Amino acid sequence: MSNIPGTDLDVFPLNLGTNIFGYTADKATSFAIMDRYAEAGGNFLDTADSYSAWAPGNAGGESETIIGQWLAERGNRDRVVLATKVGAHPEFKSLSARAVKAAAEASLRRLGTDRIDLYWAHFDEPGIPVEETLGAFTELVEEGKVRYIGASNLSGERITQSLAASDRDGLARYVALQPEYNLVERDQYESEYAPIAAKENLAVFPYYGLARGFLTGKYRGRDGDGGGSVRARSASNYYDERGKRVLSRLDEIAAVHDVPVGSVALAWLRQQPTVTAPIASARTPEQLPALLRSVTLELTADELDGLTQASS
Repeated sequence: MSNIPGTDLDVFPLNLGTNIFGYTADKATSFAIMDRYAEAGGNFLDTADSYSAWAPGNAGGESETIIGQWLAERGNRDRVVLATKVGAHPEFKSLSARAVKAAAEASLRRLGTDRIDLYWAHFDEPGIPVEETLGAFTELVEEGKVRYIGASNLSGERITQSLAASDRDGLARYVALQPEYNLVERDQYESEYAPIAAKENLAVFPYYGLARGFLTGKYRGRDGDGGGSVRARSASNYYDERGKRVLSRLDEIAAVHDVPVGSVALAWLRQQPTVTAPIASARTPEQLPALLRSVTLELTADELDGLTQASS
């Protein structure tokens, strides 16, 4: 387990993403995925109130609802670190004080719990002063409905402004960041966010740790081996000279350790200085072992350096 600095939250080194629950994974499949994750020692679920409003027939909150049902049926709420997000649900698409508080109440109902362990600001809203959003978070913390807060998809400037406002005005303070970061998407994180995380001792939980599936090695070629799906087309965009170098090095290291390629990519991410745990999701229980293997896979300094160089 890894501690989130400044908190009493100890989390598994792999954060289970649940954006597909209620979308491509039905309730039974979602339960099976969470069961297998928990059996492996996992305790950290990442969701959002907007998951999965984009799917036909969905309104948002489907993932939270399934998680809430699982927690109730398994009776394991106290063993789970529960993270959800605010700011993108169709009914609460804002970081205004009013939207944050209303969205939190809705999330608590769907999750069937009295508190959210880590509440993320999902997307920034530049027109809302950071003090207003932080003020709403502070009220939720004081009421015991939220324990800690984090920032996802906020600019480095807005995060810095928020931290300064928290220190100046005694408001709830971000303890974690959730940026996009992986072997083929490094530039923005390493230049903009990593210095803030290091200076402010913030935990980092990167999303798209497998670059939309590209770093599993499944999508090789401009059309991807996975067919013509949106996911395949998106992943295959990384198949340029740099992407080929990265996959080649991943193949070599995976062969040495006798593990899947995706396990190596997540292990590299987990072993980066500012990263606490990558976020990764599985569409089926059978995909989980490759993700879980990354937790115990320790890459050598030469392997880490080789991947870093290949992806530069």
